[in-house]
Amino acid sequence: MTSDTGETRQASTGTEAADRVADVLLLFARSDDPLGVSSIARALGLSKAVVHRILQSLMSRSLVQVVPGHATYRLGSSAIGLGTRAWSQLDVRTVAAPILKRLRDATRETTTLSILVGRHRIYLDQFESPQEIKMAIQIGPRFPLHSGASSRSILASLPPAFADEAVRELRRIRPDFDEDAFRGELTATRRRGYTISHNERGTGSASIAAPFFDSVGNALGSISASGPEFRYPGDHERDHAALVVSAAEQITEALRSAP
Repeated sequence: MTSDTGETRQASTGTEAADRVADVLLLFARSDDPLGVSSIARALGLSKAVVHRILQSLMSRSLVQVVPGHATYRLGSSAIGLGTRAWSQLDVRTVAAPILKRLRDATRETTTLSILVGRHRIYLDQFESPQEIKMAIQIGPRFPLHSGASSRSILASLPPAFADEAVRELRRIRPDFDEDAFRGELTATRRRGYTISHNERGTGSASIAAPFFDSVGNALGSISASGPEFRYPGDHERDHAALVVSAAEQITEALRSAP
């Protein structure tokens, strides 16, 4: 028979262990960079042995993963799945839906809702253009933050470490990558509140996107109006941009006002 004292001691030990695991996950969520065992141990006042055991447990469940070629860790695919589930429970789609529908009706182009999950972007919803030739997206796949208007509009509003990571990735995959032009476009995006892409992913589409934010100014995601590239001449872009920015601002305000 287990005594009351033994049960209390086990409960206390279990709670302490759970707290440590939660603290490690929250530390990853707050960090702009991958974390190593030593840095986690210092930040949380834990021994390296304890941190190592926690990381091994989290890795076994794909909540964290090793950064290839480095002795550091970052959030894994299961953590991203939890983030997506949290967004579903927050129900951003319900808040944004009427605004996206109005934007679709005003532009007559497909409008989309994207969210930031970890260091990627995911489409959460869309309202397709009523026109015969139109763009349509797939809900769910992850996209990098460095390419496409929906991604870059988010990236421009994130801490500098995200842009630095995007630059490293683009240097690796694009021999002709122009870092100055890329960073200049991020600066321009922050200034004017939107960004534009033309056939960036080889889909024949053009897109205008703007970010939306939480109550303290953190970028949560973006919305876009997109269609075939031939329907996006210069004057048309400016008209659509004003509509997209206004819609993004309405979503920000609706999220801040939501109970």
